[in-house]
Amino acid sequence: MRQHDAEVPDATYVFAVCRDPDPSSCAGLPGVTHEAPVRLLALDSFTAIVQTVRARDFTDEAWQSRLSDQRELERYARAHHDVVSAVAAACPTVPLPMATVYHADERVREALAKETDRLRAALKRIAHHAEWGVKVYAPPAATAATAATAATAATDDADRHTGRPVVPTDRGRPAAGAGLAYLERKRGAQRLRERSQEDALRTAETVDEQVGRLATASRRLRPHPQPSTDRRVQILNATYLVAEHRSEELALLTRTLRERTGAQIELSGPWVPYSFVGEV
Repeated sequence: MRQHDAEVPDATYVFAVCRDPDPSSCAGLPGVTHEAPVRLLALDSFTAIVQTVRARDFTDEAWQSRLSDQRELERYARAHHDVVSAVAAACPTVPLPMATVYHADERVREALAKETDRLRAALKRIAHHAEWGVKVYAPPAATAATAATAATAATDDADRHTGRPVVPTDRGRPAAGAGLAYLERKRGAQRLRERSQEDALRTAETVDEQVGRLATASRRLRPHPQPSTDRRVQILNATYLVAEHRSEELALLTRTLRERTGAQIELSGPWVPYSFVGEV
């Protein structure tokens, strides 16, 4: 949501919306520019965390250019997140998307006034909560099944090239049952692969169900592609909104699920609940 006017020298960058923030929580933060301090902007029902920026730095052309500069984009993302995290540590905070810019303070008030009901609901939902990420990788049995399938394929390939298991008869023809044995190996490998996939899916559902019971809300995300050097198979990538007083319970549940399922489970957080505030 970038709104600008090339003739307007300054604009207002909005980091987040919160209620009753501690003014000291954002004091001294550089924000996205060193030319003006991060400050509080009073709204009718909330407080916005803002910073005055140069409008020309946030035109569509300028921002598109910035998107192609990975280092510069990371700097902005880190600066935005640092402000949001600092404020969220002190009070419930709804983060706004990076590069949310309006012509001036009054335009911020007008735009966010239209979002009052949604912002009020979001602040109520995330109060005293944090976001936690859970990634689950297939247990060793599933990985072993994949390896076994690959080994079977390699054996079959060897059969075709070396003829080792295909014992010729006196007449130079394959021994009876050689073709049937080959098909049985293929079927066995397929059954093993299907069984391991089913087990992995059940593991993912078990973890999601158990953590979901503890959480206030949850979201299933697309599994992240793994680096070529990482042979693990990700079977669950989810994020959960968890009450602060249940964080230790979540850590204990994660350990218990690791032991029970044999899967590798990664727990990350606590984070500002970006995934549970919706779009502004």
